[in-house]
Amino acid sequence: MAFVTANWNPLGEAFYRKTELYEMGWNLKDGLRDCLLAAAPYGGPIGKSELTISLFKKIYIHIFITSSCIFLSLQWKSGVVRQLGWTVCDDLLCIQEDGTVLIYDLFGSFKRHFSMGNEVGQSQVVEAKVFHSPYGTGVAIVTGASRFTLATNIDDLKLRRLPEVPGLQGAPTCWAVLTQDRQSKVLVANGGDLFILDYTACTAVNPPGLSPQASSIVHMCVSFSYKYLALFTDSGHVWMGSANLKEKLSEVETKVRNPPKQMAWCRRPKSRQPSVVIMWDRHLLVVGEGKDTISYHLEDDSILVPEMDGVRIINGTNHELLQEVPASCEEIFKIASMAPGALLLEAHKEYEKESQKADEYLREIKEQGLLAEAVRQCVEAAGHEQEAETQKTLLRAASFGKCFLSNFPPELFVIMCRDLRVLNAVRDYTVGIPLTHTQFKQMTVQVLIDRLVYRKLYPLAIEICRYLKTPEYQGVSRVLKHWACCKVQQKEESDEVIARTISLKLGEAAGISYSEIATKAYECGRTELAIKLLEFEPRSGEQVPLLLKMKRSQLALSKAIESGDTDLVYTVVTYLKNEMNRGDFFMTLRNQPVALSLYRQFCKHQEQDTLKDLFNQDDDHQELGNFYVKASYKEKRLEARVAHLQSAVDEYNKAKNEFAAKTTEEEMRLLRFQKKLEEEKGESLVGFSLHDTLRTLLAVGLHKHAEQLYKDFKVPDKRFWWLKLTALAEKEDWEELEKFAKSKKSPIGYLPFVEVCVKHHNKYEAKKYVSRVTPEQKVKAHLAVGDMEGAADAAIERRNEGEISTILSRCSPTTDRALVERLNRAKSTAAKK
Repeated sequence: MAFVTANWNPLGEAFYRKTELYEMGWNLKDGLRDCLLAAAPYGGPIGKSELTISLFKKIYIHIFITSSCIFLSLQWKSGVVRQLGWTVCDDLLCIQEDGTVLIYDLFGSFKRHFSMGNEVGQSQVVEAKVFHSPYGTGVAIVTGASRFTLATNIDDLKLRRLPEVPGLQGAPTCWAVLTQDRQSKVLVANGGDLFILDYTACTAVNPPGLSPQASSIVHMCVSFSYKYLALFTDSGHVWMGSANLKEKLSEVETKVRNPPKQMAWCRRPKSRQPSVVIMWDRHLLVVGEGKDTISYHLEDDSILVPEMDGVRIINGTNHELLQEVPASCEEIFKIASMAPGALLLEAHKEYEKESQKADEYLREIKEQGLLAEAVRQCVEAAGHEQEAETQKTLLRAASFGKCFLSNFPPELFVIMCRDLRVLNAVRDYTVGIPLTHTQFKQMTVQVLIDRLVYRKLYPLAIEICRYLKTPEYQGVSRVLKHWACCKVQQKEESDEVIARTISLKLGEAAGISYSEIATKAYECGRTELAIKLLEFEPRSGEQVPLLLKMKRSQLALSKAIESGDTDLVYTVVTYLKNEMNRGDFFMTLRNQPVALSLYRQFCKHQEQDTLKDLFNQDDDHQELGNFYVKASYKEKRLEARVAHLQSAVDEYNKAKNEFAAKTTEEEMRLLRFQKKLEEEKGESLVGFSLHDTLRTLLAVGLHKHAEQLYKDFKVPDKRFWWLKLTALAEKEDWEELEKFAKSKKSPIGYLPFVEVCVKHHNKYEAKKYVSRVTPEQKVKAHLAVGDMEGAADAAIERRNEGEISTILSRCSPTTDRALVERLNRAKSTAAKK
C-alpha cells in the first residue's frame, strides 16, 4: 500500500500509471522487430507471425493468451500475410497480399475464407486494417493502385470500392477507418492534404487549428469509441480533436519530428482530458492538453493495443497496462488527500493498530456527512486496482465504514466483491484475460462466459456461473452444452464411452437440447454416437428431424408414433414416401399400424388412387368395394359409373359380403332403368335414389313406369302407397286418387287419404274416404273434415272417454250447447262403467 503511487505520473489535471500485467516468456532473439503481431481488445488473445530460419525458411503463426502461454503454433503454407487481426468472436484473420482473408479459430482450425475483390490480386494489398464497428468486424485495404476497398461486416460480406483520392500515387502517408453516422469511412492523408472517403465521394477536409508549421500528416489514430482523432505532423505536433474534424481539443509539440511507429488514445470513458500515447523505437510519450508530457523508456520493441480505458503495451518481456488513474483511486491515494475515502482508509488502518486516531478520522468524516461517500469511493477504487491485496485493503475499509451507517445499501459492496472475485480468477496467469472492471461491465458476464467457453475453460466458466447464480439456461447448462459439443469431436474415445460420459455429466440440467449435441456428432461423422445421444432427448419433435437427416427413417417413424403427435407422424410418412419406392413404402407402413391408419386417412382426402393401391396390397376386398362405390359417385358417364359398381360387386363377393353385393347390384339396375327412361321419356333421373326416382315418376304422371319400378325393385307397399298418394294430391288429380283408393285395399289405411285431401284444402274429397276409415281412426277422420256430430257419434259408440274429451275441447259452449250436454252425459256413462 505504501507504494501505490510509486508508478504515478502527472499530466495536466490527471495522473497516469503503467501497471505490469504479466511477464512474457517468449524468448525471442530479435524481439518483435520482424514479427507481425495483433492482439484482440478486452484482454483478448495475441496472434504472432514470425519467420523461423533453420535448414529451411519457415513461417509460423502462433496464438497466445495475453500471459504468453501458447495455444498453438501453425506452420503457414499459404500466401504472404500483410496483416493479422481478430474478430469480435476471437477468430484470427490473416490478410494476404493477394486480397484473400483466411479465418482461423482460437485453436488454429481453418473456418473459411473470402476475397477482398478480384482486382486486388493484380495490384496486391499494400496495407490492411481490421476494425470493429456496431455492425461487427470489418476489413479495409489499400492496394498498390492506391484504391481502397472496405468490408464493414465480414459475416455479411458486402465489398465497397471507395472513390479515388486526388493526386495519390502509391500508398498514402497514413490512413484510418472511422465509423460515423452509422457508416464506415476512411480518412486518408496524402502529404498535407486530408480526405474522407465514403461509398460515394471523396471529400477534402481541414482540421481546425492545425499548426501552420505542419506540411504533412505522417500518422493518425482513432479512439476506441471512434469519437476522437489524433494527427501527428512532420513538425512534431500532435493535433487532437473530434473524429468529425469539427472541434479541436488540444495540440501539443512533442519536439520529435520522426514519424512514430504507433499511436493510440489513452482516455477513460468519462475523462475530460484528451490524451494520446505515441511510440517510437524504445520510446513512449503520453501527451495531453498542456505542454506537459510523460516519457517512458521501452526495453524492447513493443506494440500498443488500444482499450476503452487505456492502452496495453506488449513486448518480448512484459505485458503492461497504461491508463489514466481513476478519479476514486486518485482521491484516496493522492499524497495529502483529505477526500472522504482517504480518511476512511486511514481510519481503518488506525483501527487495525487499535489506535484512538481511528475515532478521530471517523468523527471528521461524519461531521462532514460524507461517510456514505467515503464507503462508495473505497468500493469503487477497489474495482480499479489490479493487486488483490490493495483490493482487500480498500474493501475492508469500506466494510468498516458501513458498520457506522444504518441505511447504506449493501448491493454496491456485494456486487463489487463478486465482480473482483471473477476478475481475479480470469486475470490469473494460466487464464490470461486481463480485464479491467470498466471493461468487464461493458463486456457483461454473458460475453465473458462465452470467451471462457471458446477457450475450452469449462470448469472455470461453470464455477463463475454458479458463483454469480446465473440462471441455468444462460449459465451452467449453456456451458455444459458447449462442452458436450466439443466432447463428441474427440475421436480417441468410443461412442459408448462418450455418450455415457455426456449423460452422466449433463444429468437433468435445464435447457440442454441433446438433439443439438447429436447434430454436432453427426456433422463430425459419428452417426452411431448421434443416435445414442438422441436416446436422452425427451422431445420427439427434436429427435425425428435429425433421424431423418441421418437416413434412419424406420427409427424416426417409431419415435414419431411413440410421441403420439400425428403431425410428426405425417411428417415422417411424407418423407418416407418421397425417399422410398412404392413397394418398400407400403411394406414399411404395413409394419406400423398407427402410421398406416393415419396415412389412409390422409389418402381418403388427398390421394384416392394411393388408397386403392393400399387396399390392393393388403387384399382388403371390403374396403376396395367401398372405394369403388365412392368412386362411382364422382363419375359423370353412366358406363364408367356402372363399371365402378360392377367392380365393387366383385370385391364384395370376394369379401363374402352378400348384402353389400346385392345392394350394389340393385343400384346398377336402377342406373340402367334411369338411363332407359331418359332415352324413352326424356326424363333425366340418372343418379337419383330409388325413393327420389319413384316420387319423380309419380309426380310427372309416369304411373306405369313407377308401377314397374315398384314391382321390379320390390319396393315396400307402404312406401309406394305413400309416394303415390302424395304425388296425386300435389297434382290435385282427385279422380285418379279415388281410382287408386279403390284399386285394392290400402296397406296404409284411409286416414292418410283424408289428411292429404284436407291438407290440400279439399274437404269434399276427404269426406269420401271417412266411411272407409277403421273404427279406431273414425274420430280423427271426422274431426279432420270438421264433422263434430260425426266425431261425437263415433266416440259415443266406442264409449272412449279420451276421444270424448278431445271433442269437448274443440266444442264452443255457446254454439254447440246441445252437443256438449250430449257428450257430457256420454262421458259420465263411460266413467261409471
